[in-house]
Formats: sequence, structure tokens, C-alpha cells
Amino acid sequence: MIILACLAMQAIGQQVPLYTQYMFNKIIYNPAVAGVDPYFQIRSNHRFQWVGIADAPLTNALAFFGPHKTMPMGYGGYVYHDITGPTSRTSLTGVYAYNIEVIPDVRLSMGLSLGVMQYRVDGTQITLKDPSDLALQGEVHTSWVPDANFGLYLYHRDFWVGFSTAQLINTKLKLYEPGTGINKLKTHFFLSGGYIYEINSDWKVEPSAMLKGTAPKAVQFDLNARVIWQEMVWLGLSYRTNDAISVLLGYSYQERIYFGYSYDITLSGLRQYNTGTHEVMFGYRFNDIK
Repeated sequence: MIILACLAMQAIGQQVPLYTQYMFNKIIYNPAVAGVDPYFQIRSNHRFQWVGIADAPLTNALAFFGPHKTMPMGYGGYVYHDITGPTSRTSLTGVYAYNIEVIPDVRLSMGLSLGVMQYRVDGTQITLKDPSDLALQGEVHTSWVPDANFGLYLYHRDFWVGFSTAQLINTKLKLYEPGTGINKLKTHFFLSGGYIYEINSDWKVEPSAMLKGTAPKAVQFDLNARVIWQEMVWLGLSYRTNDAISVLLGYSYQERIYFGYSYDITLSGLRQYNTGTHEVMFGYRFNDIK
């Protein structure tokens, strides 16, 4: 019992999906991003984590959002499906944001999101050492819970700073009615920012960072930098504390069609059991409407 207690104190985990290319699909973790750009857009992320490990996490996300034609607001939504072995979660979320001018050329957007999440445990994929265990009984258990979040996003042509939450409603998951465990959602926070430094008409450098987790424990830090050539090709590096170092590359066709790829090299003890993590990003930008 003492050993288990010590292990529990050292455990670090999270209940929300992880993205290396978070800077290309910000609305998934910050609803205030809706309406910031003068056009509607579609963004998707597809993450294949820890390739080589059985039942490793697999995440797919799709977002659609944009501004109102005449008013300083935006709206949209996103859906994601996250699978880890016999467990999965699916979220369908709507987003609304309103932005104001703070000082000339600097605006503050405030966003809210509302949605539902389905948590699922497939007992048929679990082999029990004790067949008499009644917790799963080879059945599929699901739980539907509401979700609400808020976000702030301060932005300028050259920089952006954001703060947002995830799982603001700490709902209990009733996956197994007579169960003895406590399954409760925890509120996560995201603090992020970035700066675009223009070297000349062809080259730009964009450093960015994100602090995320459930304070005061399970806090993780991402540090990134990418070099952009003619708004068309980019190459970057990323470091995530206690987890991985990543290589990012991408291509933009006429600033309308976007493609991004990242490869994570695991730094933790799991590195000897997997060949890394792959993540692909696709995006499409519609015509300006504002």
C-alpha cells in the first residue's frame, strides 16, 4: 500500500487529447480563436501516438470556424475522437467568440464553447485475469456528459497570447453503475503564446510556447520554433517536457491549402518500446468575407 501510494503521487496524466501541431488548430483548445481571422476555415489533426505499442492513443479532430460578416464576433465548432485501447472519448462542441479593440492594432477575443462528450469503455477488448470480476463482464459501458469552456485570446499581426480551459464542468462518469471507482473529469488549463519575427520579405521566424495541465500537478511545457519561407514552406522543432522532441514541416499552397507533418521522438522510458509519434494536419481557407 505504501509503494502504491508513492506511485500515485508520481503519476502524471491528462484527460484531454494531445497535439504537437496545436498552433495550427487553436480552436480545439481555445474557443476565443473563432472570428479572429477574416475568413472561414477547416482544420484537421490526425495523431498516431507511440507507433509500435499495442492499443496506443489515436486521435482525430476536425474544426470549422470563421467570423460574422459585419459584427466583431465568430462562431464554429469541432469534433474529436480519441481512442486508447479499450477506452475512447468523442466530443462534439459549438463555439462562439466576441472580440474588442484594446489599443490600436491589438484586439482581445473572448470565447465560450458548449458541447457533449461520450466516454466509452469496451469490456470485450479486455482480458481479465479474474473472470469473476464483475466490473466489466465483457460489456460496453458509455457515459454522456456536458462540457463548457471559456478562453481569452489577445492578438496582433505579430504576436498572440491565449488562456483557456478544458472540462470546466467536473462531471462524474457513470460508466459502471455499481462500480467502486471514482471517475471524475478534471479541469485543464492552457496558457500559450507566440511571436512572428520578420527577417525580410522572404523569411520569418515564429517561436511559440504552451503551458498546460491540471494545476498544481501534472503540468507540462511545450517550446516550439519554426522558420517560414515565403509563407509557403516551414520547418520547425518542438520540445515537450518529460515526453518528446519533435520535428515539424509544412507546406501552404497559395495560403489556401495547408499541410503539416510532425514526428515525435520519445524521450521518456517508453522510447525503447515505440518508433515515435506521427501527426498530420490538413487545412483549407475560404475567401475573405470581412
